[in-house]
Amino acid sequence: MRILLVDDDPRLCDSLGFTLKEEGFQVDVCSDSEDALPWIRQNAHDLILLDRMMPGMDGISLLKKIRAEGYFTPVILLTALGELTDKVIGLESGADDYIVKPFAFPELLARIHSISRRPRNFEASENLNVGDISFDPVRLLLSRGQASCSLSKKEASLLEFFLKNPGQTLPRAVLLSRVWGPDAEVEDGNLDNYIHFLRKRLRSVKSAIEVKTVRGIGYRLEVADV
Repeated sequence: MRILLVDDDPRLCDSLGFTLKEEGFQVDVCSDSEDALPWIRQNAHDLILLDRMMPGMDGISLLKKIRAEGYFTPVILLTALGELTDKVIGLESGADDYIVKPFAFPELLARIHSISRRPRNFEASENLNVGDISFDPVRLLLSRGQASCSLSKKEASLLEFFLKNPGQTLPRAVLLSRVWGPDAEVEDGNLDNYIHFLRKRLRSVKSAIEVKTVRGIGYRLEVADV
């Protein structure tokens, strides 16, 4: 499980990040909302631990922004504000859970495990329509007009990630982590093979969309004007 920790307290980030890694989590740390936004838009994390009170864009503002942009990664708010109204505001802004500082690590760990057990199929309930194609993430079906083809689970996961990030250069490490999992032992060549398969699928429905190689970095989904 890959976690993004967003907090402006360096001591908390050091101690909490270390303890989470000891528990087997992969952890990335950001000190403010501006640093966190590019990470969140990569859709590479399974959970975000988000401090509510930060300089610049606060946690609630960041949460509202990413939800409005269509990013539904689960979020646990970390905050010193423990009044009922504060919790209601956090949850109504799109948080999945709320924990008040100072907190005991076993409680946070229990909340992380609770969220990880929740089904997330609601994210895949609607088709993704980008450029000239439509993708059904439930039936794993790629279509353009009357033409369609079925995808394998790995192909579908890869295509879904590209469709949620059109025009963005996605590093190889991010793609491998998102599709195969952060702890999976997978060779780089597997990614290249599935990119090849995905390109064949797009050609089979005669789509103008292309998966471009960004040499030395990764891949980018380019969507032509239609």
